[in-house]
Amino acid sequence: MPSRIAVIVIDALHPEVLAEFWCAVLGWQVVAVEADLVSIAPPDGTGPTIDLARVPEAKAVKNRLHLDLRADGRPTVDELQRLLALGARRTDVGQEPGSSWVVLADPEGNEFCLLSRSVEEVLGAS
Repeated sequence: MPSRIAVIVIDALHPEVLAEFWCAVLGWQVVAVEADLVSIAPPDGTGPTIDLARVPEAKAVKNRLHLDLRADGRPTVDELQRLLALGARRTDVGQEPGSSWVVLADPEGNEFCLLSRSVEEVLGAS
């Protein structure tokens, strides 16, 4: 059997703050809190979890790995506005002008993308 992704770990100065942000973004919940770690997961327990791990230094360079999100249940433009209202901010990592995705950063600067096609558009195309 091949391996499966069990946990995605994001380093953070303030794991509690990032956990709150990502729970709001994904509709997830906190499932465990330790001294230097907060774990979040979907309410139904499916899929990998995300651990927010306390580190002593701030993020310094572009992520080598990032998450790509799709709007689910709303138009992508509305999802972008929701993410910005939650504390995400637009960022430039060298993407081409007119890219079909929007590059954002979470409150500690970790990049992630909002893809142009929603879940419904992708499922409807298949």
